[in-house]
Amino acid sequence: MFNTAHLHPIIVHFPVALITIGFIMEVIALFFKSERCLSKAGFYLMILGTLAAIAAWLTGQLFTSQPTQDAIAGVFKKHETGGLITMIMMIICSSFRIWLMVQKKEETQLKWVAFVFYLLGFAAVTFTGFMGGTMVYNYMIAL
Repeated sequence: MFNTAHLHPIIVHFPVALITIGFIMEVIALFFKSERCLSKAGFYLMILGTLAAIAAWLTGQLFTSQPTQDAIAGVFKKHETGGLITMIMMIICSSFRIWLMVQKKEETQLKWVAFVFYLLGFAAVTFTGFMGGTMVYNYMIAL
C-alpha cells in the first residue's frame, strides 16, 4: 500500500540523475565548444535537477521521521544537511545561470562562477545520495 513516506525514496533519484548528467554535459561542453547543444542540455538538466532537489528536500522534511537509534543519527544528520546544501547550491547556480542568460553574459568569465556552483551542487548531491544509501544498505532503514 502506498503512503506519503514513500514519496521521498521515489523522488530522490531524480535530482541525483538530473544534476549528475547535467554536470557531465557541462564538462563535455568545455571540450567541444562548438557544440552549443551540450551546454544547453546541461542548463535544462540543471533547472530540472534544481526543481527535483527542492521536491526531494521537501518530501524529506515533510514525510520522513528522524531515526531514534544513536548509530544512525549521525548519518541521518549528514544526509539531511547534504540535502539542504544541494538544494541551496542548485538554486544559486540556476538563478545565476538564468541571470547570465538574461544579461547576455553567458560567454564571459562569469560562466565559471556558475560552473563552480554546479560543481558544488554535484558534489553535494553525490554526498547526500551516499549518506542516504548508507542508511538504507548499512542500517536497513527506509525513511
